[in-house]
Amino acid sequence: MTHVTLPCEDTRRLSFYLAMEEYAARSLNDGDDLFFLWQVEPTVIFGRNQVIENEVNLDYCREHGIQFYRRKSGGGCVYADLSNVMMSYITRSDQVQTTFSRYMQMVTAMLRELGLPATSTQNNDVLVGGRKVSGNAYYHIPGHSVVHGTLLFDTDMQHMLSAITPPRAKLDKHGVESVRQRITLLKEHTSLTIGEFKRFAVEKLCSDTLLLTEEDIRNIETIEQEYLSPEFIMKGSRLPRNSETTS
Repeated sequence: MTHVTLPCEDTRRLSFYLAMEEYAARSLNDGDDLFFLWQVEPTVIFGRNQVIENEVNLDYCREHGIQFYRRKSGGGCVYADLSNVMMSYITRSDQVQTTFSRYMQMVTAMLRELGLPATSTQNNDVLVGGRKVSGNAYYHIPGHSVVHGTLLFDTDMQHMLSAITPPRAKLDKHGVESVRQRITLLKEHTSLTIGEFKRFAVEKLCSDTLLLTEEDIRNIETIEQEYLSPEFIMKGSRLPRNSETTS
């Protein structure tokens, strides 16, 4: 598998990395599978079919400068910040379910090499010690599959609990009274720093590196415009589109 890297290490908004996945699938994924890790400033990301006001605490996000974006994969709403590690995996395959299963096995195996009791569930989660540490989703581009997920290395727990609004039924299903009771953080299970963990993941999962060019970056930024459009972000919403978009 090839590790895709950027010529500059500056942190970009989440919409850029979603566009980077698409660009990698459409323009770079002719041979080896592709993988990259990324981090973002405080951001909420919700699924392709979700209605933003049902999933995102917009008032809280505005008050605390938390951005919000829609992705093209399904699944639920998640919070990410610079203490999370986001993962993207792109492969040349139309067999999305098979690809997703392979990805989940890959992530759990990598965590087990750290000595962690990692398992996966049918609900697209990776668990450590029976508690969620990673949520994942996928979508299909003709001829290619894109899988992405988040690893909770650490996080601002107050933001996580306040910026999204999980249905009460979801919490009751797991028999817990709070989101915090059913998740765990990687920092609680390893002595590695977040930087050391990222290097470990790349070393275990990748055998080659692809450095993107400035032309690649411009092409990604062109694709990114769809993710920034109010029409895409506010799809299905009853809220005014000219007042709710991210910055």
